[in-house]
Amino acid sequence: MDVLLAIGTRKGLWLARSRDRREWDVTGPLLPLADVKAVAIDTRRGTPRLLAGALTSHFGPSMVISDDLGRTWSEPDDAPVAFPADTGEALEGVWQLVPGPDSEPEVVYAGVEPSALFRSTDGGRSFSLVRGLWEHPHRTEWFPGGGGKALHTVIPHPQDANRVLVGMSTGGVYQTSDGGGSWTPTNSGIRADFQPDEYPEFGQCVHKVAMDPGEPDRLFLQNHGDLYRSVNGGASWEPISDSLPGDFGFPVATHPHRPGVVYSFPISARTRSPEDGRCGVYRSEDSGDTWTGPGDGLPNEGYYSAVLRDALCTDDADPAGVYFGSRHGEVYASADEGDSWRLLTHHLPDVLCVRAAVVG
Repeated sequence: MDVLLAIGTRKGLWLARSRDRREWDVTGPLLPLADVKAVAIDTRRGTPRLLAGALTSHFGPSMVISDDLGRTWSEPDDAPVAFPADTGEALEGVWQLVPGPDSEPEVVYAGVEPSALFRSTDGGRSFSLVRGLWEHPHRTEWFPGGGGKALHTVIPHPQDANRVLVGMSTGGVYQTSDGGGSWTPTNSGIRADFQPDEYPEFGQCVHKVAMDPGEPDRLFLQNHGDLYRSVNGGASWEPISDSLPGDFGFPVATHPHRPGVVYSFPISARTRSPEDGRCGVYRSEDSGDTWTGPGDGLPNEGYYSAVLRDALCTDDADPAGVYFGSRHGEVYASADEGDSWRLLTHHLPDVLCVRAAVVG
């Protein structure tokens, strides 16, 4: 079994590869000096394809593809992700790249800044703006959060290609059930304590959303305050962070094939770092009712780094691997679903995203 871990940082992309998920070969930097906020490992065709969003101060934002595990990269002559002229907008960055469902092997989604969704039907070589979301009447009221005006979460439904969920730090959660033609805000129960109405229809500062692959109507959402669960596809949400050491955080991830297993990296809202300096990925095996953690091998004192919204992930092996990267450039890996951890690499730039998959 070969597992590939893609590590996007503030100054390029690193790739780590392992046969046993204990010893790793790390290569990089690839795409040097680029902000790599989004990476996808698309394994739907048999031959893995890597897609990465890259932002440099000289060339601006772009998206590149590799079909040989990072040895070479290609970028189309025309920008693959670009706003049509009539929108009056320019792309500021790609925040999310997500392969579509297995039933649509050439579909790839891109979530970008300013808040918009793009869709590709040729494996990521070209994209079209999803007009239904861009033209939604709420869009003019989506204001930038601390991280910018970004659409950072895209979740295609695994069994219904017409259903897609998106999450934004500027507008909350929106969903379509007609392939992107129309979109509905689904934020009932999510608190926005910075607004006069703390439970508005939209405008929540959602940090990340994850779907339970075993139960697609069960969703988990890390908000600006509180971790939430939905058991009805996002129609309503309830907080589930009472037994965690903090209700603030950025990432949330689910197990690839064990229903009800979810991972969180809680931090203090006041310091934006782990409570008491204890590094911890917490795991729930009952959909967030109870939590255990942080697992052996992680620093239990003096740890004041944070994990960003896309810097926690799982692979698709059995047992599943779990990974996270910190703002201090450390990457930790667990080969036993979070029971124990090893430092995979360190001294990297600020880690922005991690993605893992079995590639052989």
